[in-house]
Amino acid sequence: MKIKAGIIGGTGFTAGELIRILMHHPDVSIDFVYSTSKAGAPVSDVHTDLTGDLDLVFTDKINSEVSVVFLCLGHGNSKVFLENHTFGEQTKIIDLSNDFRLEKHSIFKGEKFIYGLPELNHESIKSAKYIANPGCFATAIQLAILPLAAGKLLKEDVHVNAVTGATGAGTALSATTNFAWRDNNFSHYKAFNHQHLAEINQSVNQLQAGFKEEILFLPNRGNFSRGIFANSYTRFDGSLSEAHDLYQNFYDQAVFTHLSKDEIHMKQVVNTNKCLIHIQLYKNKLLITSIIDNLLKGASGQAVQNMNLMFGLSENRGLQLKANYF
Repeated sequence: MKIKAGIIGGTGFTAGELIRILMHHPDVSIDFVYSTSKAGAPVSDVHTDLTGDLDLVFTDKINSEVSVVFLCLGHGNSKVFLENHTFGEQTKIIDLSNDFRLEKHSIFKGEKFIYGLPELNHESIKSAKYIANPGCFATAIQLAILPLAAGKLLKEDVHVNAVTGATGAGTALSATTNFAWRDNNFSHYKAFNHQHLAEINQSVNQLQAGFKEEILFLPNRGNFSRGIFANSYTRFDGSLSEAHDLYQNFYDQAVFTHLSKDEIHMKQVVNTNKCLIHIQLYKNKLLITSIIDNLLKGASGQAVQNMNLMFGLSENRGLQLKANYF
């Protein structure tokens, strides 16, 4: 019997990617796509590339007995939605907002949301009922520095400079998302106080308790559609060979996160659920470059990866995607 999936908040970028993945997932059928603003309209009216491929229409009603619900709502809206809608005892929930990512916010109606970074919480995700899917920048940065935290090797501040594509801001039009502003342009935002820093620090402390140095994060807006390119560096007193072994061992069982011996570029991961990592050493500074697709490994792909683990499926089931390499 197939897993019946419901999607709440069906008109955004993450929901669109989720629909595209799940409609081809061999073990899933999409039961409903919920949207109050588009109820009654074909899903392909919004996600127009699906014309001729999908007969679903948006609905403003939920099926409370589906196997799994994906919450693709804006930050702060998932908790409100769950307070006003009840799902069956067997329904698993995967939330793509930041409402439940932090430990202090993780308990909801007696159930705990497990932080859904498989490279960190693989076994806990398998037995979880509720998952808090990580943020996109948080995913790229954590995958860059968690091996160092696992080795208790983060001794000084971590400096991060990362750039994301325009889809990271969502579908709502704003002064910094319209084409005329983005085209041939570049800017930073939320310097040193991005909301993903809290979950990054939480995960680092999970592996290296007592870490009190700063993670100095400078996020940038790029003039491209999708992808995250993150450069992180910090003090490292070992050799490059030792760093390579550390990362290789940490990700030895990871299905989607891989260490590259060659320098990496973003098109290697766009439209995939991969994270590629490259490391290099300059004197006593280790530079870790990590790249992901912000909508896939940074959102919907990772959500499906978590779903696969929760239902006992192969981790890469339905996620063997083709990169846009050229």
